[in-house]
Amino acid sequence: MDNMRITKEMIALNKTVFNDYFVARNVLYEQTARLVNKFWERSPIFPENGKKVVFEWMRNYKIGCESFKNIVNENFKQLEDLSDKST
Repeated sequence: MDNMRITKEMIALNKTVFNDYFVARNVLYEQTARLVNKFWERSPIFPENGKKVVFEWMRNYKIGCESFKNIVNENFKQLEDLSDKST
């Protein structure tokens, strides 16, 4: 019984650490994206097609990160369900 409680606590800890990391990463990404947007919008030497590519890359990166977060959270949920069934 004690091992299962420890396992549940470890899962909860790792889930909290991951979510806190992801929030911090998201804040850093948003600040960086704002700076990059301002820089590329005002850059007269960078062609419009290049700007579109950069903005599309940033959008795809954000979508990929959200998808990754959702997958990790689903896996944490599965671990929690599995540990609940084992008790």
